[in-house]
Amino acid sequence: MKLKCIVIDDDIHAINGIKSYLNTLSNISLYKAYTDPLQALTDITGGANVDVIFMDVDMPMISGIELSKAIRHKTSKLIFTTSHSKYAYEAFEMNASAYLLKPYTFARFAETLNRLFPQSPSLPNISIQQEEDYFFVRNKNEKNSLIKVRYSDIVAVESLQNYVRIYTTNETIVTYIALSEIKIILQDYPNFAQAHRSFIIAKNHIEKVEGNTLKMVNNLTVNVGNSYREGIQEYIKEKTIRTSRS
Repeated sequence: MKLKCIVIDDDIHAINGIKSYLNTLSNISLYKAYTDPLQALTDITGGANVDVIFMDVDMPMISGIELSKAIRHKTSKLIFTTSHSKYAYEAFEMNASAYLLKPYTFARFAETLNRLFPQSPSLPNISIQQEEDYFFVRNKNEKNSLIKVRYSDIVAVESLQNYVRIYTTNETIVTYIALSEIKIILQDYPNFAQAHRSFIIAKNHIEKVEGNTLKMVNNLTVNVGNSYREGIQEYIKEKTIRTSRS
């Protein structure tokens, strides 16, 4: 049985983009698409449940965040699609299943569905290409100029109240974005894990482990918080070579 989805976006071009992606996948079909969020509210609240809803956030009359409060129970998975990362925290609060930042590629689209519906083998196993494996942020240290950040270069992300410090293998970037927003952006990458309430780290960039302290490849030290210790220790255990003397 095909997965059934609904798309809500006031931009018809965005809807057409999702339609083209859906047409490439064999195990999911478009049930209905709406450019009018108020019409979507009326139809969905009185209609049958669907497997997934793709919803824009910034829409006239009623925002996607507001709309989701009324229709979240009508779908198994809710995926927000938006051009603005500033909405990530609100999306997280509404139990969003995923958060796609526009413009997103077909690889990102398909990979998100693979993660949310692992029981659907007809969805292609598509990996994100290296040239697509980055995002841009405004660097506070360089007069808010846009700077490319490759996921593979990220060593850690540190929360500093209203902004974060992104440590990469060759520089440090400060940008006005919340750690909760970065967490949603990084959620599709299993290499990243929260090690402390103020730190997300890249596990492959751990250089040394001393008790509950991680030393990263850039000499950054991160103390693992109690709530995150089990997950980090499990990863370390998996990567530790056991000998007959250990």
